Amino acid sequence: MPENSPTDSAASAPTHFPAEVGARLPALARRAIERHLAGEARLVVDDEPRLKARGASFVTLTSNGALRGCIGSIRPQRALGDDLIGNAISAATADPRFPPVDARELAELRIEVSVLSEPEFVDFADESALCDSLRPGVDGLILFAGCRNATFLPQVWEQLPDPAMFLAALKQKAGLAPDRPASNLMAARYTVDKWSEPD
Repeated sequence: MPENSPTDSAASAPTHFPAEVGARLPALARRAIERHLAGEARLVVDDEPRLKARGASFVTLTSNGALRGCIGSIRPQRALGDDLIGNAISAATADPRFPPVDARELAELRIEVSVLSEPEFVDFADESALCDSLRPGVDGLILFAGCRNATFLPQVWEQLPDPAMFLAALKQKAGLAPDRPASNLMAARYTVDKWSEPD
């Protein structure tokens, strides 16, 4: 696995996606949900090349600052526009932690869209080395343990700013004990470009 040990600060997070296209994504996600809830035909994206290329996205819904739904893709498996539309609908209707959103509630929700970079596996000897390789506020992390995996977007650093706490919570999300040694796990990290609707 390639070694990844950058020491850049959060301010140096790379940008992968054109801002002028990204700024349209939350509105696109909202239209996709609106059409689905109205029973209309699935939204079809325009011919913007970046939306036709493969990409991975997460769509996060919040209500008064609290999570209301979050569904996404870790790796690019389909056109980004299709991925975004599918994840937007799933975040609103298929997140098992929440009841489905209805049309009246949607008007009160805030939508954030994240476009993920290609994950890169991290080479580490132990838990301390894995924590040291992470850039708080910049890196999203995927943990793999056999058939189990879980991820935290970089936004989760806002609630868990300490790398050890971040990693322990991600283990729990994957159904693992927080004290399980990281040396028998695999990890990959990624960055995101994200856009949100106004508060």
